[in-house]
Amino acid sequence: MKRGAAVRPQAVLLDALGTLVRLEPPVPLLRAELAARGVAVSEDEASRALRTEIAYYRAHHDEAADAAALADLRDRCAEVLRAALPRRARDVADLREALLASLRFTAYPDAAPALRTLRAAGLRLVVVSNWDVSLHEALAATGLEPLVDAALSSAEAGSSKPDGAIFRQALALAGDPAPSAVVHVGDSPEHDVAGALAAGLRPILVARDGAPTPAPVPGVTTVADLTALGPLLAVDAPSSFAPYSPGR
Repeated sequence: MKRGAAVRPQAVLLDALGTLVRLEPPVPLLRAELAARGVAVSEDEASRALRTEIAYYRAHHDEAADAAALADLRDRCAEVLRAALPRRARDVADLREALLASLRFTAYPDAAPALRTLRAAGLRLVVVSNWDVSLHEALAATGLEPLVDAALSSAEAGSSKPDGAIFRQALALAGDPAPSAVVHVGDSPEHDVAGALAAGLRPILVARDGAPTPAPVPGVTTVADLTALGPLLAVDAPSSFAPYSPGR
């Protein structure tokens, strides 16, 4: 790869889970929800059941592109969870509600300040995430929705990262800037970094909580959290931002 001429970014695309928001540990929450309904399950039992449900959700989340499809997916996920729980827990009538109550998303402490800094610098901000249509609910519940210009889930896009179609739709929501003037921030080397590079965007990899990072790749900046984005991108003078083209 060759370094191009310095270009100040015009827009920033951001992943959601692992970048802006985190999932609170669901196992203790599910155990508490079941206990409140008179059923005790062990940590191992709850963990195994949730792993099965999460695997099913990940395989099917792109089917939930609207409210009706989301309700259907949640019903199916609840039944997958029911079948994976020990027999004594399978008769819980409102298991769907117990499941949803155990899936709590919170914003990382650095997320809102970073978004405010980038927006104050005039950058357009679009969340683009492999998620069902409830991505908008999650951003609203965590207080981040008013801090971004738009959000796009893979279910709505009909395309999942690292596929280029979801990035093209996100660019349209950002006002159609040139890809070379856009940064994509995410925590997945496979989905975020590879997808951004293929789409002609500059990736920034977020490696939170001491997460292992891949071998350095030209054009890929790694940060420990979002506090680094302001110094990297929100500058008045021509910045050190430079586009990279894969394979050149």
